[in-house]
Amino acid sequence: MHRIDVSPEMIALLGSGPARLPEQSGSGRLFMLGFGSVGQSASMRMIDRPTVEDLNRESGSRLILLVTREACERVADGPVPLQFDTAYYLPAPLRAIALSIRDCDLHEAAATPYRLAKCIELLCDILRTAREGGFIPIGQDAILSRADSERLLAARRLIEERWAEKLTLDMIARACGLNRAKLTRGFRDMFDCSVADAIAQQRLGKAGEMLLATELPVSSIGYRCGYLNNTSFTRAFVRRFGIAPTQYRSHRLAA
Repeated sequence: MHRIDVSPEMIALLGSGPARLPEQSGSGRLFMLGFGSVGQSASMRMIDRPTVEDLNRESGSRLILLVTREACERVADGPVPLQFDTAYYLPAPLRAIALSIRDCDLHEAAATPYRLAKCIELLCDILRTAREGGFIPIGQDAILSRADSERLLAARRLIEERWAEKLTLDMIARACGLNRAKLTRGFRDMFDCSVADAIAQQRLGKAGEMLLATELPVSSIGYRCGYLNNTSFTRAFVRRFGIAPTQYRSHRLAA
């Protein structure tokens, strides 16, 4: 396999056939990307403390990123929220980056820095996607189809982007191509919370930011975040943060 020495903390291996484990990489993290083929989805799995057997579990064309755990957690800004040795669907934008590394046809002097930069971009986007919950486990198809899983991800993105609007189950379901029952059941299965919980979490998180970044009255912030009166806003805020909005503002600003 072709080896790309990206940095002292990261090595990439590209191609097919047997691969050897570089020195001192067995204590890091391995990201194994399969490009997919007819009837087979592109995939990605993360392995902690990889062995030679892990590298050669698949014999086809693949891209392997070997990264130190410290680098992963630094770039991810904390632990990487993926299950070890679980196969995930590789989202199309990440597959496109991986293919650009594999299919680069520049001359050698240009191909080396190009692939190096793309490997860094790929790692950063893998960790960002993981942090945003954008990976779907392949094994989940026994419960949800891949298409329905992607629709549920779209529903969550809609909540994150349109949290200030009046969101209803029927509106979200229609916008994402799901029926109401599949939205409510699938959302809880996939994200371990209800649609209402996700909306409240998003709105109250934004309210907390506004309390610290603006001098708007508490009642105005509550209204902007979708609460029709100050009582319902304060009650929801206390459930989420443990203190009232006025106390939250004064305690944080005094700290």
